[in-house]
Amino acid sequence: MRITECRKEDLDLLDERLPFRGVVSPHRDRFARQAEGLTTFLLAWDGALPVGSCEIRWEGCAAPEVQARHPGCPEVYGLGWPGALPSRPVGTGLLREAERRAVVRDRASLGLGVEKNNPRAAALYRRLGFRGELPYLDCWSYEDGAGVLHRVADACVFMTKPLPPARP
Repeated sequence: MRITECRKEDLDLLDERLPFRGVVSPHRDRFARQAEGLTTFLLAWDGALPVGSCEIRWEGCAAPEVQARHPGCPEVYGLGWPGALPSRPVGTGLLREAERRAVVRDRASLGLGVEKNNPRAAALYRRLGFRGELPYLDCWSYEDGAGVLHRVADACVFMTKPLPPARP
């Protein structure tokens, strides 16, 4: 498995291989934020096929309670992979690369949110050194094929991991 930043030419394949809800592709939104310098959109590859992705939001989590407690902490957002694939190597690989990039940017910690009803993911994050129990709502929306806007509020817990200082 290899991890790369998303390129414009990857978007059609991502839309085909990594499913999403709604009419508008979140992959294209993530790529646009990356092009603005706000995020880094990482892809995990198995040969020529994308098998997972995540976004590093350099400005951190948008939830006010998370911003207040963890200012300046970048957030790994949208970590995902198709359910039929072994989850641990893909998620672990993406998180390790996110950590590496945060260290290069001289960030002291890295954070992520996990849905309260996802104990398997929380266990993975704890094994990788993430700690914390800050509850918050992850609010997002998508438009379905009929043009109806759906607003979602997922009950989550924000976890952080301290990072080593960048090497000179």
